[in-house]
Amino acid sequence: MPAPKIRILVAKPGLDGHDRGAKVVARALRDAGFEVVYTGLHQTPDMIAVAAVQEDVDAVGLSIMSGAHNTLFPAVLDALKARGGEDIIVFGGGIVPEADADALRARGVGAIFTPGAPLEEIIAWVRTNVAPRSLGS
Repeated sequence: MPAPKIRILVAKPGLDGHDRGAKVVARALRDAGFEVVYTGLHQTPDMIAVAAVQEDVDAVGLSIMSGAHNTLFPAVLDALKARGGEDIIVFGGGIVPEADADALRARGVGAIFTPGAPLEEIIAWVRTNVAPRSLGS
């Protein structure tokens, strides 16, 4: 029986309309062998959490270029917890100053990738830090 694939939901929370990076990362993750669900633009934290739980994903990747990272990352973490998805790993990227990235990691965000991060770095991080949740059950 083949090993289960890691499932990742890629989402664009808030009003940010810059989705090129999210699409590039989603495609790179897919090409690396992960199952990827892309939710599209203008998702609320609740919409992201509902989709993550319904799709039974192992991780959620957020793309936030609007500067609202200190609000949106914690809101997604809280929405996941409220729906029983606290074991879903959240990571993301965008315009995030290092001090804010440190605070977000302390809050529970797995990783923050800034613009220009090599796709191979993101893929390697996922391979190292995300496992199919079904294996832990």
